[in-house]
Amino acid sequence: MNPEDDEIKIEKGNSCRLFNYKPQHIGFVATRLAGMDGVSLEASKWAKIFEKEGFACFYFAGECDRLPERSYIVDEAHFKHPDIREIHQNCFGVQTRSSYVSQRIHELRLKLKNHPYNFIRQFKIDLLVTENSLTIPLNIPLGLAITELISETGIPTIAHHHDFFWERQRLKTNAVWEYLNMAFPPHLPQIRHVVINSSADNQLSLRTGISPIIIPNVMDFDNPPELIDDYASDVRKALGVEDDQLLILQPTRVVKRKRIELAIDLVHKMGKKAKLVISHASGDEGYDYELGVKEYARTLGVDAVFVSDIINEKRGYTESGQKIYTLNDIYPHADFVTYPSDFEGFGNAFLEAIYFRKPIVVNTYSIYSMDIKPKGFSVIEINGYITDKSVRQINKVLEDEKLRKKMVDHNYEIARTCYSYSVLHNKLKTLITECTTCGF
Repeated sequence: MNPEDDEIKIEKGNSCRLFNYKPQHIGFVATRLAGMDGVSLEASKWAKIFEKEGFACFYFAGECDRLPERSYIVDEAHFKHPDIREIHQNCFGVQTRSSYVSQRIHELRLKLKNHPYNFIRQFKIDLLVTENSLTIPLNIPLGLAITELISETGIPTIAHHHDFFWERQRLKTNAVWEYLNMAFPPHLPQIRHVVINSSADNQLSLRTGISPIIIPNVMDFDNPPELIDDYASDVRKALGVEDDQLLILQPTRVVKRKRIELAIDLVHKMGKKAKLVISHASGDEGYDYELGVKEYARTLGVDAVFVSDIINEKRGYTESGQKIYTLNDIYPHADFVTYPSDFEGFGNAFLEAIYFRKPIVVNTYSIYSMDIKPKGFSVIEINGYITDKSVRQINKVLEDEKLRKKMVDHNYEIARTCYSYSVLHNKLKTLITECTTCGF
């Protein structure tokens, strides 16, 4: 069935509870809503706030680990689908594309567009929340399809932007500028745009004329983490950390912009018995960097372990019977956290370290310097390389329990004020009210 043959009518609500209108059905749209990536995690936090206020949330994606009865999965919506990857490879790193690639883009756009129409009908969706699917062009046909659907139906939409194509060097050379200008992101009156930092706010306004609002990433600082339970009590043993070893946690994927070699430098220069635990796999950006990091650690004699096989979003067991832990199981056992990234859209790992009251070493990436540092956090900073000063600072924090407690408690209180669920709740309240009462 052609979606244009069956008009979708969007109903406006009346009043209910804090958000001042009846519960509605909200549809999240993404290439992937699964695992521990920042987009999936933040989408879960938004959904938690919505559902707390009486909304029902549903999910459209190429991969989804939400409730099956509330999910609509389309293989071609995933950026890893072979057809989508082929298009991506032929559109970036080059300046022209073949007519065949253009044809495939439009064939897949038309194929994909039927599915979000069906998603809206099936779950009676009143409002869309696009999670990075109209931001970074990993799936061009999906972005085009969603943009056309919004334009055709007028459905109120919140576009939640995590990282734009102009923030990725490898995407700046491309043969699809007309599609990027059309859909990444689209400039449509039905869409309210949300960015996660002030740099994205400035750049989006300058490049497109769009005026977004800033909603930073958050954590539930009003409810401190639970104590270590029996299941997670053996984490250090499972990771091979000896009793007299420090557990230094690098809670990120193994990609070049994470600058994990700086964490290795730091451990090497500290001169203490320590194990560097790297929590996530390489992901979608290749394995060359991971191989280089492993070789670098061996060269410096740093005990570094890559444990993505036993860390997942849910507890369980591997096929061999080994325990699978969540990242939240690992944090309480860490002595400190390294976060030497060159670039982050915001910095979930930063907030996680603060939430679990761990000292953290931070590279002064731009968003940290612009948005986070001015809040007054007490952290150990590096600026692209490890100095003797930074080594002395971390050793002092590790050796002085009173200083360490003062530091982490101070950081927690700042985060509770600036990055808690209550902050997200208040911002979403305003945003939802605009989407449902202001001209839609």
